[in-house]
Amino acid sequence: MTYRPHPGPRTIDLAQARAHWLTRDLLALPAADLPHDLPVHDLTWRLESAPLGGLGVHDEPGAGHALVHDEHGLPSDVLARVPHLAGCLALRLGTVGSAEAEELLRGQLGLVVRDHSGGPHEGRVLLATSVQVPHVLDDLYAERAVQRGYGVGWHGAPGTDGRTPTVTVWAPTALAVDLLLWDGTPPDGGTAAWAPPGEPARHPMTRSDDGAWSVTGDPGWRDRCYLLELRHVLPRGGGVRAVRSTDPWSVGLTTDSTHSVLVDLQDPAWAPGVWSGTPVPAPVRPVDQTIYELHVRDFSREDPDVPAELRGSYRAFGVEGHGRRHLRRLAEAGMTTVHLLPVFDLTSVEEDPARQRQADLAVLEELSRQDPAGQEQQRLVRAHALRDAFNWGYDPWHFLTPEGSYASSARDAHGGERVAQCREMVGALHGLGLRVVLDQVYNHTTDSGLARASVLDRVAPGYYHRLDADGHVETSTCCQNLATEHRMAEKLMVDGCVLWVRHYRVDGFRFDLMGHHSRGNLEAVRSALDALTPARDGVDGSAVTLYGEGWNFGEVADDRRFHQAVQGQLDGLGIGTFNDRIRDAVRGGAVHDDDPRAGLGFATGGADPHDTDLLQIGLAGGLRKLRLVSQKTGREVLGRTVRYGGAPAGYAWSPEEVVNYVDAHDNETLWDTLVLKLPRVTTMDERVRRNTLALATVTLSQGISFWHAGAELLRSKSLDRNSYASGDWFNHLDYTLRHNGFGRGLPPEPDNGRRWPLMATLLADPSLVPGPDDIARACDAALDLLRVRRDLPLLRLGTTERVLGAVSFPVSGTAVGRPDLVVMLVDGTAGERVDPRTSGVLVVLNGAVEGATVPVPGLAGQRWVLSAAQQDGADDVVLQTAWEPATGTVRVPGITAAVLVRTDG
Repeated sequence: MTYRPHPGPRTIDLAQARAHWLTRDLLALPAADLPHDLPVHDLTWRLESAPLGGLGVHDEPGAGHALVHDEHGLPSDVLARVPHLAGCLALRLGTVGSAEAEELLRGQLGLVVRDHSGGPHEGRVLLATSVQVPHVLDDLYAERAVQRGYGVGWHGAPGTDGRTPTVTVWAPTALAVDLLLWDGTPPDGGTAAWAPPGEPARHPMTRSDDGAWSVTGDPGWRDRCYLLELRHVLPRGGGVRAVRSTDPWSVGLTTDSTHSVLVDLQDPAWAPGVWSGTPVPAPVRPVDQTIYELHVRDFSREDPDVPAELRGSYRAFGVEGHGRRHLRRLAEAGMTTVHLLPVFDLTSVEEDPARQRQADLAVLEELSRQDPAGQEQQRLVRAHALRDAFNWGYDPWHFLTPEGSYASSARDAHGGERVAQCREMVGALHGLGLRVVLDQVYNHTTDSGLARASVLDRVAPGYYHRLDADGHVETSTCCQNLATEHRMAEKLMVDGCVLWVRHYRVDGFRFDLMGHHSRGNLEAVRSALDALTPARDGVDGSAVTLYGEGWNFGEVADDRRFHQAVQGQLDGLGIGTFNDRIRDAVRGGAVHDDDPRAGLGFATGGADPHDTDLLQIGLAGGLRKLRLVSQKTGREVLGRTVRYGGAPAGYAWSPEEVVNYVDAHDNETLWDTLVLKLPRVTTMDERVRRNTLALATVTLSQGISFWHAGAELLRSKSLDRNSYASGDWFNHLDYTLRHNGFGRGLPPEPDNGRRWPLMATLLADPSLVPGPDDIARACDAALDLLRVRRDLPLLRLGTTERVLGAVSFPVSGTAVGRPDLVVMLVDGTAGERVDPRTSGVLVVLNGAVEGATVPVPGLAGQRWVLSAAQQDGADDVVLQTAWEPATGTVRVPGITAAVLVRTDG
């Protein structure tokens, strides 16, 4: 045999996991990891194992199994599930059956490559790495494991005292699992947080062949605290360790989530009458919705008509305060849905008010009176950011339990009390006729491994999170990314959505960073919800609305790991994605511009022809097949051929796939964007009108209409571009309409500090602070827009065929067309009659300061009148809109959204 020199140093690192165990008999290893100077046939491969951990790698083989290189590579059906592993070597584990594979997976594993070339280096270890195991766990267990329920299941007639619980957890690699059960429940009365005293009783759990462990208790277990104790061989070098964990499928928790609680969601004690006795609003099509994005604490925290002990809580939604009266006005005007930022159990907010720390409100107010552009306010707020009562909440801990900090006291954050109060909130909103959408965050968790708020890794180490090439958790979402492409992670997502619908009667979900999920994940959620029926489940799951952030980025981008749930890839599912095209066209620039003044848009006084094309496509539901004459080129284009960066402007197959918005909790508020982009000399009246014009672009669109809470009130966050941890102070929302929040100091430094020189000048300018009359005027004008949308079904056609047949932009790209003017015609006589009262709608959006006189081709001789909602509305300026029938000419005042209707023929 010819001697070949050894190619270089060994690569022995069991802290990394570069190998992948995919199916019972197949592993994969990146070809690039191999020595370059040795052919594959001069290598040997083994899967080494240590049943109790402490794996050592030596030149002599240890306990384990030989692997055989498969020159055919990974099979196509396997690559379809793991496309990111294309190019990996395929290694066959032919002598191991399923039972032995399961046993191996309970220990520590390493894939070891040795020199088999002959000569002095024969047997020398060239590569040793740990092994990623989620895919083989799915292969061995998932088909059976996904069929059962997890968490606490109750047996016996609901509402009876004899119901018994069974607790089940999926922990296929655990050596043993015990349920630890504490005696006692919190004492009645008081507001202090409570933790179970004394030592728990230990109840061994029994393993099933699907990797689940379970134990059945007795009726006395109800409402008691429990933990799971699991014995694991920790991956990558750890020995056997006992790990305690709350239940990943918990439906009840103690204050601050220290223990799970055996809550029966069918116990009448947790079913308040305002929830159980209030009908769920009637189903609506997605495009019939106007959605109002609201934070639970924001809603009532500053409401003087809400008792102090209820402000910021679930129960405040049932109090007839300023906030509830405002929601009633919105609902009466046509708002259909309240979207709540996360209400599942969070890691970022202390649940016991006695342990929270807040900056002194009186001090902050005095500082802002003295210096509305001061730095001290943000310093005081940030000093308590980790211990205050505010966070947006995109940091999940337990997905199936309501957040305890929104309960009305620390005592109420325990067990079923927080369940009941969350249900009260849903019932109170339903009582206003408003549907309830919940934010869902199944793309990441706050922690992994054995960190404080890690749950999933404690029960199934290395399974639930998406790992990079070295076996470390991916963090492209800024947290610990979940891998819902793994079957049991998808099940957690599906089970959570079903639970919130069945047991809380919510009406929809918004998925955070939905592009980090697969289309298959969303299909699974949709299918499970559609199976819920009023007769069996008390709810109509097919009426549940789904939408989310269809952004394409990170390790999953461009379908690298699966077919993503992103813009343009959800056709046929009826699931919406946020439309950033219309947002940027209206606001100008992009939300991540280094200079927020860069790029003016339709509502900020500087639209260019391309912005106008983006806006028109968004108004028509973002359809890829839409035909229009481009304002930019004067030629006919399709929605999909107009570009937005490197993507099509029109990406939707149908209008319910588009959520049109100009403002959300992320980035600067609409008002703050106007402040940053408009000249300082702009009058307050013009600023208010531009706010209304921006809201009109989404409210009068064919997609789903979405508002950020307070956009109608000129809401400011003192120019903060990322207020997730900016406390109550910078997340000001005042339904008394006294102050919009501008000039409360420079916003927190981490996300805003480099812009402080620009911000300071603006925040110090009192002319940029709208007064109560300005806020009220903006609110009234926004309500008029809702009424227009409510009253005119032609603005909500709902199908691709109807939109393509009825919607046109007759002046775009013509001699009278211009970037700051959009005219949308909806022909009510095209195809099936949608509204017997109205034969057409004409939407005219004038972004210029000057009025516009526009002849509309094809409409001469017709009679058009201003919509009834605007005729009877709060805006005197829009009443100056006039129609000249002889020439088919409309005259619209400057900075105005006018809607005309045709009622003849």
